[in-house]
Amino acid sequence: MPKCCRIVVLISGNGGNLQAIIDGCDDNLQAEVVGVISNKPDAYGLVRAHHSEIDTSCVIAHQGEVRAEYDARLQVAIEKYQPDLIVLAGFMRILTDEFVEQYQGRMLNIHPSLLPKYTGLHTHQRAIDAGDSEHGASVHFVTPELDAGPVILQAKVPVYPEDDATLLAERVHEQEHAIYPLVVKWFSQGRLRMTDGIAYLDDKPLDIMGYAAD
Repeated sequence: MPKCCRIVVLISGNGGNLQAIIDGCDDNLQAEVVGVISNKPDAYGLVRAHHSEIDTSCVIAHQGEVRAEYDARLQVAIEKYQPDLIVLAGFMRILTDEFVEQYQGRMLNIHPSLLPKYTGLHTHQRAIDAGDSEHGASVHFVTPELDAGPVILQAKVPVYPEDDATLLAERVHEQEHAIYPLVVKWFSQGRLRMTDGIAYLDDKPLDIMGYAAD
């Protein structure tokens, strides 16, 4: 029987993508969310984890603490779970290069844009302001440069003239909840890897915009 992929999810807020991944693991016995870690004690994602009987931890930033000190404490919390995969799901902290390199090839993130467009924050409004006809989300491996790791899978949504950032975000979130569990499943099945900064699925290098790119 294949080894179960142990997943730790890092969150800061509502945990919608966390829930999608938990639900996806219900149908995929090769993966299990074994721990959820938040930097915010009031994050609703912690409630979601408790409802699914998943162990949780909070790693709250101390006043005056530098990023490297926080990341060292975060790593201790992560290693308690001995994970095979780290999943960032709305974790609102920038991680140090040293931390990221510890988990190179074993850490995923989802970003609300069609990378390489619109790294950073306020992506939905930026897409609207630019007059884009389509927007979306990207799942990628995490590398030290912010939102710049190799893209694995993207989902596109239309941008309508009447959209505001909230409406567009809702449309993007719906697609995020579909594609993130799928990528986690690929990793847990041993189909997905990163080598020399390139994402491979079934031993085939992926396009710069991920699987099934136009």
